Amino acid sequence: MKSINGFSNRYTCAVLFLLIVADNLRAVACEACKKQQPEFLQGITHGAGPDGYVDYLIALLMVLITLYVLVASVKCLIRPAEKDQQHIKRLILNN
Repeated sequence: MKSINGFSNRYTCAVLFLLIVADNLRAVACEACKKQQPEFLQGITHGAGPDGYVDYLIALLMVLITLYVLVASVKCLIRPAEKDQQHIKRLILNN
């Protein structure tokens, strides 16, 4: 397949498909759970919502850590910093 800016059309289609499917698979809370959750979180998931500011802080910290790990992983996959010809990855890549 031809590539566009280094990405294969196959991968572009796969990513678009996953985004469309993920949008349609959102969890929807039942009526009882909606009543237990704060207004801006209603209908997102089942169960009771956060109890206080500490719960929001924990969730925010979790999101920040996850985003950092995601960005760092993608960065390492796209542009690895190892240039040494004796690096262990060369053993796998050269075979």
